[in-house]
Amino acid sequence: MKVLVFSLLAVSGAFAQKVEIEFDQAVDFSQFKTFAIRSAVLHSKSPSLNSDLVKKRINADIIKFLEATGLEYVVDGKSQLNVRYTLGTARETKTEAYPAGWRGYGTAIVRVPFTEGTLVLDFRDPTTKSLVWRAIARVEKNDASEVEKKLDDMVKKSIEKYPPKPK
Repeated sequence: MKVLVFSLLAVSGAFAQKVEIEFDQAVDFSQFKTFAIRSAVLHSKSPSLNSDLVKKRINADIIKFLEATGLEYVVDGKSQLNVRYTLGTARETKTEAYPAGWRGYGTAIVRVPFTEGTLVLDFRDPTTKSLVWRAIARVEKNDASEVEKKLDDMVKKSIEKYPPKPK
């Protein structure tokens, strides 16, 4: 029974969501008051992640969460911050090792298939045409439809880290 619990914990830990942030420390983020979504790219073999409906959903999430930070969405015209994003998936297999055998002596190796979904949000300053902030959200699930269920959370957790705290 202990082996089963341990293996379930190890496997569930492999499916955690991770968000990494990069930003230009020389930029004063308080200067940005407006934003626009300028580009969206979807790279997935799965129809559940490669559609205009997914783009609309991600766009709506970006608008909702960035407006909650105080930025104003600009549909047309000039903006002080341009948002571009890419969503991609890859099917992979991990190997997990856990104690097995008589009294836990020995090791069992299990192959765990998963789909990694990666959402990259890029915020660019249109006046300098430079990248000022980037969030990379990754989630590992059993299949692409499960990644699709996590998209809202991936956008939310990324934008929660905007504006960045200076180091």
